[in-house]
Amino acid sequence: MPAQSLSPQIEPFYDAVTGTVAYVVFDRAGGRAALIDPVLDFDAKSGRTHTTLAERMVAFVRDEALTVDWILETHAHADHLSAAQYLKQQLGGKVAIGARIRQVQGVFKRLFNLEAEFAPDGSQFDHLFNGDEVFAIGALSARALYVPGHTPADMAYQVGDAVFVGDTLFMPDVGTARCDFPGGDAATLYRSVRRLLDMPPETQLYMCHDYPPTPRAPLWVSTVAEQRAHNIHVRDGISEADFVAMRTARDATLDVPVLIIPSVQVNIRAGAMPPAEANGVSYLRLPVNVF
Repeated sequence: MPAQSLSPQIEPFYDAVTGTVAYVVFDRAGGRAALIDPVLDFDAKSGRTHTTLAERMVAFVRDEALTVDWILETHAHADHLSAAQYLKQQLGGKVAIGARIRQVQGVFKRLFNLEAEFAPDGSQFDHLFNGDEVFAIGALSARALYVPGHTPADMAYQVGDAVFVGDTLFMPDVGTARCDFPGGDAATLYRSVRRLLDMPPETQLYMCHDYPPTPRAPLWVSTVAEQRAHNIHVRDGISEADFVAMRTARDATLDVPVLIIPSVQVNIRAGAMPPAEANGVSYLRLPVNVF
């Protein structure tokens, strides 16, 4: 059977604290796998990390006798810390993100006044994807899709007949991601979303987050057809100008994400903590009157 005709096996892992959905995507039991957007638990009050959700992913991978080829980040998240380095230590695999992470690293190196040794060149990651780059997850054919707008470096990953959309789209009753982070742009996000919605109507779209309105339970899978018919922000008939006006007004009312300060500092390092200082402790910086 040709690789492109295979459908991936997909196991979701929902983190209720951050509303994040991480995934194990694999070709078959005993086969090859990719991990997408894994979460490292972080207690903002104490500064302690935990691996509760990551351990669930580890257990699943081991139970299915999978070999991890990739740990894929859709972007440098602002709402959770990445568990990529922990999972790489436990399971192997190459940590990968879009090549335009360099632009994001440059912005936040200046904002946090990071150490001189931090290189905003993407070298912290094992692989940087270019737009439309094709790669393999075992017998599965995959493609990295450049979908900027939420940030300048966002990627979606198409694996067989499924697309992991990152922070471009949410479930239809939630809409789309904010565009007011550095380098974000609402018109660009609209065009990225429409690229996804030009795919066949039955294409399965897997969300990176869900923030369900009460009383709906968390969900994370929809189709192109459902999004085109019902997405409250970008359904068919909503123009780019209408979207930009809505998104700009809405973003002006949103609070800063709770974990943006620790998350960005870790995630631009591919999930690694800042270098330990002379006392052996890693520190995260808190800029005053910046965010």
